[in-house]
Amino acid sequence: MTDKRRLTILGSTGSVGVSTLDVVARHPEKFEVAALTARHQTDALFEQCIRFRPRAAVLLEPAAAEDLRQRLRQADLACEVLCGAQALETVAALPEVDMVMAAIVGIAGLRPTLAAARAGKKILLANKESLVTAGPILMDAARASGAALLPSDSEHNAIFQALPRAYPGSPDTAGVRRILLTASGGPFRAVPLRELEEVTPDQACAHPNWVMGRKISVDSATMMNKGLEVIEAHWLFNLRPDQIEVVIHPESVIHSLVEYIDGSVIAQLGNPDMRTPIAHALGFPERIAAGVQFLDLAQIGALHFEQPDTERFPCLRLAYEALAAGGTAPTVLNAANEVAVAHFLAGRMGFQRIPELIDTVLAEIACRPLSGLDEVLAADRSARESAQRWLLAPRPVGAAGALRRAARS
Repeated sequence: MTDKRRLTILGSTGSVGVSTLDVVARHPEKFEVAALTARHQTDALFEQCIRFRPRAAVLLEPAAAEDLRQRLRQADLACEVLCGAQALETVAALPEVDMVMAAIVGIAGLRPTLAAARAGKKILLANKESLVTAGPILMDAARASGAALLPSDSEHNAIFQALPRAYPGSPDTAGVRRILLTASGGPFRAVPLRELEEVTPDQACAHPNWVMGRKISVDSATMMNKGLEVIEAHWLFNLRPDQIEVVIHPESVIHSLVEYIDGSVIAQLGNPDMRTPIAHALGFPERIAAGVQFLDLAQIGALHFEQPDTERFPCLRLAYEALAAGGTAPTVLNAANEVAVAHFLAGRMGFQRIPELIDTVLAEIACRPLSGLDEVLAADRSARESAQRWLLAPRPVGAAGALRRAARS
């Protein structure tokens, strides 16, 4: 390879963005940063611009953008500073960009990821909400333009590595019986259920294995993150819900597995470091160094597995239900979860109320067919409004779940 590949990083100051830049810095002969984006982290983005000298930088807040613009001017760095959500789409679709790391958390990453897909880019997909909320739309856009979707989170990248290189998009044709997504179980896997009522945001964000942002850390603690990954896997690999299973693996050494109809099970292993899947996606189909510590199985000694407890982790059950319902249900699930997690992190609601809020909103918002982006955004808006109403007049603890369980029975 002689030409450098030019990269836009959507969400460059988050944990995935920082890890991506760490890998990029190890291979200056292979990669060049074209654009970096952040929400409002001016200091971090300024330092990244000084080091990687992108053509463009994006901040969502006008004051932050103007501050960055002045600081870069004083540093005599020729970097165009853009502002707003539309600018994210612009830098995701720049003609000179070869690859886009989609690492913005939440549905806020949907539009720029979709813009990259429509522009035919190689997309390193770490924003799972894009597929959760708009799976058929994003997949159709990628097929129409010839864009490549390369999963860059640990679980889906592991599945991608364990599938045949020329996976035909059909598990039956490839002889795949099922996939198993591994989950650490988060910080509360063995905590008595009665103690979860008193969980604090800092406790929920103290993941035992991974270093992640606060929102995704809470999602890991509730196992909603794994539920979102189930929905994402459905779209990425064209799998039925019954072909996607979750297994708790506390050590986070096996990142996921593929079971074939001949009884073979192929797993991808490695230390829990996001730079491994990121490096795989960046270099694909080549292998490039990621700067990670190599795995020592003898030192680890033993690996453990267990079935997830849906009483402890009701969010996982809710995600499977939303996937089965289809249409706008996953969008509603995601929106309700984003509102719930934001309120929990702000100290305005308890940890155990997160699944209750999501359960209530799923029951209230009618599931509709998904034919375009307008339906996605309308469902997202309706779910957030429903969640806000619930927060203003919450039901007694457990009432919504009891009503839904009664309806299912």
